[in-house]
Amino acid sequence: MSEIVPIEIIEKRIYVLRGQKVMLDRDLAELYGVSTKNLNKALKRNIGRFPLDFMFRLNEIEVKNLRFQNGTSSWGGRRYLPFAFTELGVAMLSSILSSERAVHVNISIMRAFVRLRQVISTHKELANKVKQLERKGYKHDGEIQAIFEAIQLMMKPPEKPRKRIGFVADEKEDRS
Repeated sequence: MSEIVPIEIIEKRIYVLRGQKVMLDRDLAELYGVSTKNLNKALKRNIGRFPLDFMFRLNEIEVKNLRFQNGTSSWGGRRYLPFAFTELGVAMLSSILSSERAVHVNISIMRAFVRLRQVISTHKELANKVKQLERKGYKHDGEIQAIFEAIQLMMKPPEKPRKRIGFVADEKEDRS
């Protein structure tokens, strides 16, 4: 079954705030096909399901920073600061939004969070390996340089022998 919302679109709406990957209420509402107002109403009716590690309200500085990062001058003149939902909060939203679309969108969002975790993990592993190589490289710089030079020599195409134009003529003259 194809996904309702492509993961790439969801990934663009995942921000890092307070050291956590989060999605904003307005983005979630748009993905779920509901208004931000209705999403927040459902949230307030079920606020006990959303502890601080599931959801938090942004402060004014965070909102300004996001506006600056996204290059937008305004987010529709909201009266209230937006809510940010962690991965756990997004999962909990599926229990309070019971539409079929919400269920399918939530599946896509969970896949996007998992994919981001995998990408971040891969980058961390690569960074650690590079650091290890750098540490080892300082001890063996001369040896590594010699290996690279040897490899470069082996990669060079062999030089073609030069044709001696005068050589053939000289031989003929000597024989006669």
